[in-house]
Amino acid sequence: MFNLSLEFKHKFDVLFIMSKFRIGIIGAGIQGVCNALFLQKKGHEVIIFDKNEPGSGASYGNAGHFSPYASVPLNRPDVLTDVPAMLLSSTGPLALKWNYVPRMIPWFFKFLRNCSKKNMMHTAKYMHQILDLALPAYDELFEELDLENLVIKNGIMYIWNNQNIESRNLEIKIRNELGVDQQLLNPKEIHDLEPNIKPIYDGGVFYSYARHTNNPKRVFQKLFDLFIQKGGKFLKQEINELNFDDQKPIIRSQTQRFIFDKVVIACGAFSKRISDNLYEDIPLETERGYHIHFKGCENLISRPVVFSNRGFGMTPMEQGLRVVGTVEFGGLKNPPSAERVRNLINNAKYMLDGLPEHDDEWLGFRPTLPDFLPVIGPSKNYKNVFYSFGHHHLGWTLGAISGKIVSKMILDEKTNLSLEPYSSLRFS
Repeated sequence: MFNLSLEFKHKFDVLFIMSKFRIGIIGAGIQGVCNALFLQKKGHEVIIFDKNEPGSGASYGNAGHFSPYASVPLNRPDVLTDVPAMLLSSTGPLALKWNYVPRMIPWFFKFLRNCSKKNMMHTAKYMHQILDLALPAYDELFEELDLENLVIKNGIMYIWNNQNIESRNLEIKIRNELGVDQQLLNPKEIHDLEPNIKPIYDGGVFYSYARHTNNPKRVFQKLFDLFIQKGGKFLKQEINELNFDDQKPIIRSQTQRFIFDKVVIACGAFSKRISDNLYEDIPLETERGYHIHFKGCENLISRPVVFSNRGFGMTPMEQGLRVVGTVEFGGLKNPPSAERVRNLINNAKYMLDGLPEHDDEWLGFRPTLPDFLPVIGPSKNYKNVFYSFGHHHLGWTLGAISGKIVSKMILDEKTNLSLEPYSSLRFS
């Protein structure tokens, strides 16, 4: 009996070793590190590559929201009538770099085709499917960390005035249909929650179970340090090519060549260059987002507050009051827009009295697809390459659940989820 047990153990150990993959991840943001951590949980060896320092892009500069309610997409029929006014308004949430318009036209036509009620509801349903699992997936990673009060469970509040109230009503209706927990607020309730906000609002909604971090960079660093502690490696190298040898992916930098069993592409707005190299025409575009800080003003509000009409929000952070928002289409190479920074300053002062001069200015890139669903899953042409990008405003929220899904896909494990809507095949 003892010998039989030893033989069984030996076979189990051999099976485990055979199932252990060497996996390369291109991209050292929140998607990359969450993919890596879930792959490590399954015993795989993981190396992350990035030309920049880990967590230095959108994973640093985001609003810090964990937003499991945010299932209503931008591709909505009502948005089409609002776009001209948004572009013309100096306080509006949308802007274009006009030298980028010719490159935007194909993407914009694809976006227009997705602005039907049917496509809107398709996106909302499948965003809700993964958003509903977003916080539990993070909890699996956070249980191994000392978060030092970096993640705060104080809810997230949205406010609005009666302009374009039909759009707000549509959002509430869709979330109700999906079963999202939301509490509508009247002006008195808004004032009771956040008394320092000027009375610019007619109504709002409160998501009590949503969370935020007061320092995305520090949360990311803890996740990244955990990855290193578990034997992971990071190489600061720009990846120039992805080739194959007998179906095994080969990652090439300027100076080195690495052979892997599997590769995950998780480099956000920079992912299209690699997917194009794999003969997939994935219509990824770049939403440029900005932030500024008002030092010493973080105590003016006690939770993130988003002003829906102007498409911006404020989050109390260790660095100060972070003001984030606007959508600017202008690609990866255009310089920052002073007008967009002024937009944030003016909007913040419209909402709060007594703000000083702003401190720093930051521009980052959000990877966005015309149907506002991410790409999660295997490449169309190469079974050993997997994608985890295109999460637009929700890359931070969806980092952990995307990583968990990809880790299961790599081992052909069942997820009990409908995953076709996230496949790159939808663009074939």
